[in-house]
Amino acid sequence: MNGTLTARHASIPQKVMEPMACRVFDFSGDQPATEKQLVRETEVSKISTGGDATGGAMNGLLIAVASTQDKAAFQTLFEFFAPRIKGFLYRQGTAPDMAEEVVQETMVNVWRKARQFDPARASASTWIFTIARNLRIDLLRKENRPTPDINDPALVPDPEPAPHDAMSQEQEAARLRTAVASLPREQQEVLHLAFFQEKAHPLVAEELGIPLGTVKSRIRLAFRRIRSELGDSR
Repeated sequence: MNGTLTARHASIPQKVMEPMACRVFDFSGDQPATEKQLVRETEVSKISTGGDATGGAMNGLLIAVASTQDKAAFQTLFEFFAPRIKGFLYRQGTAPDMAEEVVQETMVNVWRKARQFDPARASASTWIFTIARNLRIDLLRKENRPTPDINDPALVPDPEPAPHDAMSQEQEAARLRTAVASLPREQQEVLHLAFFQEKAHPLVAEELGIPLGTVKSRIRLAFRRIRSELGDSR
């Protein structure tokens, strides 16, 4: 992505989605620049000192994004988490291009899905890093997925049958249907259950209330008669 804003990122504040750069962004119309800078520096100061204030500050910023799409809050989250996510990805052996893509997509998801964040279930840090981890896994799976070989016989469709072959197959199917229809009713029953419904022979016997040997005998007789009918018609 190289830090550029793609079409699907159009709803994300433009300047927040620029390459990782620690500077004050100008969201005109939200707050005066001096006030925004003071807010950001105050939040970053709280975060950088660590301790209990860090988790609470992050949670509060994420809730602000969820409730009012607060751009200043999102900017602070971006500046805090983007380099940390990238560092985490580098330590995992992620290539720079992929690391940057994961960072950008992570923050896009933070902006879009902030309302799904529940501070009772996880901290903002855990929630955001989980998004990053899952995105990295998805990208690695796509990268390692082999490209299909268009010449693989398994991917080549069967050729369309020639007109005379199609007619011959239809005639064979019609003869088979006629042969099955001419069977005694009890033989039709076992064939329907065993082959059309793909039931095991013991289940067929149980359903019809007949011995297993009778099921097998009726199937043999049915096949013998069908072969005879098809043989006579050839």
